[in-house]
Amino acid sequence: MPAPRRAHAVTAALRAMFPDEDDEGLEYAAQLAAADDSLELVAGSPEAPRLRLVLTADVGEHDTAVVADDDAAPSAVEVTAAIPWDAVACAHVDEPAAAGDVAAALAGDPDAVERLDERDLLWYDATELRSIPR
Repeated sequence: MPAPRRAHAVTAALRAMFPDEDDEGLEYAAQLAAADDSLELVAGSPEAPRLRLVLTADVGEHDTAVVADDDAAPSAVEVTAAIPWDAVACAHVDEPAAAGDVAAALAGDPDAVERLDERDLLWYDATELRSIPR
């Protein structure tokens, strides 16, 4: 995947926001922020399936920079190096039944956004990326 690109990670700012969370909880918070950002990416790609998608990759700290934007989530980082596909560990994707809520959320329906916030993304191993339902 080419760089630069926006991503989410466990950052010092995220740790400060949730000081009682363990690493797993912080990673989940970063994943939720990435899911929110994925809605914007879907909105900008009319041909893309109406599903949120979050790829989890192993990226070194030296290949990221904290986003210095007051409006950015505390987990926001800029990936400064290309990420090889073999660095992708897994994907988290909406189930196909969520497509209607994604489309409605993109059209501005706040109830659909709330329903998406309540949905868990499905986990897929990196070896299953080609078989993710659309």
